Amino acid sequence: MKIDSVDFFYLSMPEVTLEADGSQDALLVRVAAGGLVGYGECEAAPLPSIAAFVCPMSHGACQPVSASVMGHTLNGPEDIAAIAADVAYNSMDVLQAAHTFSGIEMALWDILGKARGEPVWKLLAYKASYPKTPYASLLFGDDAQQTLSRARQAMREGFKAVKFGWGPIGRGTPKQDADHFLAAREAIGADGILLVDVGQIFIADVERAALRLDALQAARAMWLEEPFHADALEAYGALAQRCTGLKLAGGEGAHNAYMARHLIDYGKVGFVQIDCGRIGGIGPAKQVADYAVERGVTYVNHTFTSHLALSASLQPFAGLKDHAICEYPAAPKALAVQLTGNHLERDASGEVNAPDAPGLGITINAQAVQRYRVDIEIRVGGKTLYTSPQFRV
Repeated sequence: MKIDSVDFFYLSMPEVTLEADGSQDALLVRVAAGGLVGYGECEAAPLPSIAAFVCPMSHGACQPVSASVMGHTLNGPEDIAAIAADVAYNSMDVLQAAHTFSGIEMALWDILGKARGEPVWKLLAYKASYPKTPYASLLFGDDAQQTLSRARQAMREGFKAVKFGWGPIGRGTPKQDADHFLAAREAIGADGILLVDVGQIFIADVERAALRLDALQAARAMWLEEPFHADALEAYGALAQRCTGLKLAGGEGAHNAYMARHLIDYGKVGFVQIDCGRIGGIGPAKQVADYAVERGVTYVNHTFTSHLALSASLQPFAGLKDHAICEYPAAPKALAVQLTGNHLERDASGEVNAPDAPGLGITINAQAVQRYRVDIEIRVGGKTLYTSPQFRV
């Protein structure tokens, strides 16, 4: 097979707010090869990602992503790895190349799985796929009472684990933050799994972050996620030494496998969270999963958008029985819900599995694409480099 076409669909809710919710817009990628079509989703700002695919060459080490993808052979996993290597070398870090290629790479795995009649996790050499315990990924409320209400709702919906993130945490006093942590624990009960994400709010300030440790430990949080900037490895390492009964989590900001490995080795995280829509796709995420196993760190997916992204995020660790917790978008915007024609529903035990269907096992809802599609055009020097394509299944 050869890669015949790559199309991007910029989708957006009618109104996008300052809420830290990545499901307000989406960049859907459609790739055609050998008479088959695959889909992926980039987890990045859509317009720069499209520009990185079509922009004129700046110089030899800053070529558009399209130069490394179009017309390339696609017959096996080794071809996907070869394309990834070309993108990395030909575009380096001057473009938003890893983000752009992430969605393309997912689609390539989707095509390859469809061609072979196998789910992607089998192409990654896993013998079996194990169920994961999904945690409801929610935002902290404006006050502790709202956090309490949101956690109770998650429990009513049958979740065994809840993660609260962002919101007011770190912007007020440690006491105010403690009220949120304890409210969440009260709502989920003694047996519920509580996870906390503070969205890099402390930048690299270990002392400010440490002021929250007692409350987090009193609330029996399993992890504290992203207390610092993704590259603040010294801060991560210093705070990890001060944690008892609590581990640090991070990794969604890794744009390649090396960044994730450094967070494990130098940041001393106990949970490494990888977003296939940012790191370069499923292949590099699998590399991190293998490394996490080697280092005794738990691999966790990161995803907050559609079930296409959710399926892709489950593939790299589907075959890891002991790495059993996964992020599950619990309250995404309508765009993310409607984008796919099917969803990865929780089973009777409240668990979720990577699909057994060929490829990523997810269909796209053409009506939703048309409903949320934003028409754009990119022109340079009077030449049209990109116009929004039509979507037909």
